Amino acid sequence: MFATHSHTHCSIAPPDLLAQLALDGTSDQQQAAVRALATSAAFRQQRAVMGRLTRQFGLPMGQLVGFNISSTRRLTVYDNQKKGRTFLPGVRMRGWGEHKSTDPAVNEAYDGSAQTYDFYLRVMGRNSLDNAGMELVSSVHYGVAYDNAFWDGTQMVYGDGSGQIFQVGGLTRALDVIGHELTHGITEFTAGLAYSKQSGALNESFSDVFGTLVKQYTLKQYAVEADWLIGEGILVPSLGKALRSMKAPGTAYSGDRQPATMDGYVDLPDDNDPRNDNGGVHINSGIPNHAFYLAAMALGGNAWERAGKIWYQTLTTMLHANTQFDEAARATIEVAGTLFGTAEAHAVEGAWREVGVLP
Repeated sequence: MFATHSHTHCSIAPPDLLAQLALDGTSDQQQAAVRALATSAAFRQQRAVMGRLTRQFGLPMGQLVGFNISSTRRLTVYDNQKKGRTFLPGVRMRGWGEHKSTDPAVNEAYDGSAQTYDFYLRVMGRNSLDNAGMELVSSVHYGVAYDNAFWDGTQMVYGDGSGQIFQVGGLTRALDVIGHELTHGITEFTAGLAYSKQSGALNESFSDVFGTLVKQYTLKQYAVEADWLIGEGILVPSLGKALRSMKAPGTAYSGDRQPATMDGYVDLPDDNDPRNDNGGVHINSGIPNHAFYLAAMALGGNAWERAGKIWYQTLTTMLHANTQFDEAARATIEVAGTLFGTAEAHAVEGAWREVGVLP
């Protein structure tokens, strides 16, 4: 898997959006987008290598990078002080159970990590990303006006935003963004979905699913009450309302190319051109995203109680590196029947049929 796709780098900002702004944005947006693309490129190798070591060779992530593994939940937030990769994680600012910092970004990263940890522990029975108490490490103020946030294979990294693409401070305020990126860590430890084409779109979709579920769980929202937006309010208003809409893919921001059904599937090459988005991983994820939305709405209630548990069990026990959309669909149907029953399996099947993944 990782030998083939060694350029893996998952971040919240869709590379095709950054590429679009680098070409067609204002002069300030062009500079911000080029800076974000160049900085993100520096991390393309690390996630792949760390995922391979932890999953294929059984080496604990915490021991590899010098972070703690504990029977009690742990998280630590560092300040990267607007420096770069060699400075990670940076200066320690706040550890588990310690008083608030005077820095809002530190507290937001702390709270978001804690809320994501709580969701997985209380709802899914999972003890951190590796299910063995791995410390959640975050670094804020990465780079200079950096327009991105990402899981680098070992920790969370947050830029401040430039005010040209992302609002200043927006990336640490968005709980679903934090939940999304941390879920990439769970995917590394479990299914290991290759970050290319359909398997990569599933990788992105599972992160969107659990990003929105962390937010809905924290807000105690029923599925019908949720906005189903990923990153609502973090882009500058002129670009759009969010990064993605699971309810209405393709409507989140100006230039949003996400399809809701297979009729709009975009077959792109995985060729390192950011406009092609690793074969459309952020673009085509709209299809499985919409399937989850439809399943959650059909099942009703709180989306994390049935739909979320079906998707979690599928991700952690049923998938492999090169899983395609139709395989994932059949797996969720099987899990729905096993966990809940025939009615739930039919609801999930109907969702996948509605988006055209199943005939």
